[in-house]
Amino acid sequence: MKISKTLVLSLALLLGTSAFAAATASGTLSLDQPAQVSGTQLAAGDYKVQWEGNGPNVEVKIMRGKNVVATVPGHVVNLQTKFPYNAAIVSSDQGKRALTEIRFSGRTYSLRLGAEAGTAGSKENY
Repeated sequence: MKISKTLVLSLALLLGTSAFAAATASGTLSLDQPAQVSGTQLAAGDYKVQWEGNGPNVEVKIMRGKNVVATVPGHVVNLQTKFPYNAAIVSSDQGKRALTEIRFSGRTYSLRLGAEAGTAGSKENY
């Protein structure tokens, strides 16, 4: 009886951590020039990116050290092949630079950033 309680508890703990791991992911971002995201100006430099969600729509946190410097809605976009390197995709409109997408080395997906990210196509040819 005692062994079965321990086994059930261990299994529950294992399944709980697996579900959490699947819902949270992270990567890195490097900006060579300042850029805006969700109304926040990001300075040039290195950042950690974390996102949470159970579908293509996620909440993205951009962190510098342990501090969250921006939180923005995002959309996971499937790529046909693994992207060969980390890349920050920045658009420029009237001299303002906006971070719109993050691609990660060795991964078959990217993150589109912003409220309208979910309305864009979900499959790319890279």
